[in-house]
Amino acid sequence: MSDKKTVVFDGQPLTIEDICRIAHQHAQVELSPQPEFIERIDKGARFIDTLLKEQGFVYGVTTGYGDSCTVSIPLNLVEQLPKQLYTFHGCGLGDHFNAEQTRAILAVRLTSLARGFSGVRYRLLQQLAECLKQDILPMIPQEGSVGASGDLTPLSYVAAVLAGERDVFYQGERQATQTVFAALNIKPLTLKPKEGLAIMNGTAAMTGIACLAYQRAEYLSQLTTRITSLASVALNGNAYHFDEKLFSVKPHPGQNRVAERLRADLQLQDSAPRNDTRLQDRYSLRCAPHVIGVLEDSLPWLRQFIENELNSANDNPIIDAEGEHVLHGGHFYGGHIAFAMDSLKTAVANLADLMDRQMAQLMDPKFNHGLPANLSGATGEQALLNHGFKALQIAVSAWTAEALKLTMPASVFSRSTECHNQDKVSMGTIAARDCIRILELTEQVAVALLFAVVQGVELRGNIDALSPALQNTVKQLREHSSFLNTDRALEQELRLCLELTRKQYWNLYD
Repeated sequence: MSDKKTVVFDGQPLTIEDICRIAHQHAQVELSPQPEFIERIDKGARFIDTLLKEQGFVYGVTTGYGDSCTVSIPLNLVEQLPKQLYTFHGCGLGDHFNAEQTRAILAVRLTSLARGFSGVRYRLLQQLAECLKQDILPMIPQEGSVGASGDLTPLSYVAAVLAGERDVFYQGERQATQTVFAALNIKPLTLKPKEGLAIMNGTAAMTGIACLAYQRAEYLSQLTTRITSLASVALNGNAYHFDEKLFSVKPHPGQNRVAERLRADLQLQDSAPRNDTRLQDRYSLRCAPHVIGVLEDSLPWLRQFIENELNSANDNPIIDAEGEHVLHGGHFYGGHIAFAMDSLKTAVANLADLMDRQMAQLMDPKFNHGLPANLSGATGEQALLNHGFKALQIAVSAWTAEALKLTMPASVFSRSTECHNQDKVSMGTIAARDCIRILELTEQVAVALLFAVVQGVELRGNIDALSPALQNTVKQLREHSSFLNTDRALEQELRLCLELTRKQYWNLYD
């Protein structure tokens, strides 16, 4: 029996963590088999069938799409319309979303369709759930969405795969969907009216990426805090910059949470004698809670934005089978995700900038309070030849600059498209992709600085005096990267620790 958590899709709200567990294969997927749920889903599809028989006017069912909504489709051609939709949208380019991102996208789309307002059959939900269960992942190009009418082009690859077309990533390799379906005895789905539109006309790509970005940022905030604690030790910093009384007069809860974590790491007690030999450290130490705290204080409203979008019906039109209404609107617009991702990427890039400044202090003997230049551990004549972390500090500067460059908000670059029907669009998917890239770069900065602060702490000596939490972090790193007493190429160690960071390996805060 597997001990994995099971995430049930039954129309009830899911969390960011549910989507991330599915993405990382830490949870099993189950589509509710409850008769009342099946009936609620199928009722919407039957309502569409009724409208067709009555020759009702339904956008995307008996009309063309977008600016072509004034074009009436003869009933004998209506069944061909979904295939036409996903076919002509098969023009995505760029890198493909990776396996974790693709699972998140599928899970988000299934969540929305399970709300029961999209006019699709339960059978379609089964096909989507089966792809998640069997880990049959559509090859989805990352580029080509303006974020309204939703993620049309990326999600066309999902629709095509459900119908047995295009390519998937399965068992470690790219294969034709038709081949994989045949091997697993999965019958391709012939999409019914409204089903192509229901799959594609939504915000699943940007929202799935946003869920993953949120979780990475949440962990990165804690890692930056732990690194700051170690930097304070390495630089002989003044721990009373994080005093509880001091922070009580500026009551941002996230900022105060960061200061509390720093106090615990540094074993700061109000009753302890104060070392005032240096009253004020540079801002990258003294103001670290204020920088990290912006992200910490943003997490609650970012969660609200992302989870509201995750648990919404966000295609068009909305099908109210109970009231027998077809509601035409714009729920595919990804403005909330666009704003959340533009905001998150700025907060994360500020972490990179903070750590870049801490790295610069550590390397420079003018500012590092007695540590060797570039934190070199070489002694004697070898000290003349060795350069320690000099090149790594240059790399950190490069990664930080690239992260900062990407903080331009994508959401303000709306472009009028599709004969000016889509004349104001969200750019949410671009914002989410930018956010992931900034997270990647900032994680690289964090790992590099982790190497440096641990080296600095060991050069400073008296490891036994550190708090158990800091000792544990030093020990964890040293299991994968040894003290730098002579120059060596660090790339492979960095890559390994970067992978560990993305798996949330380092023990941080409860």
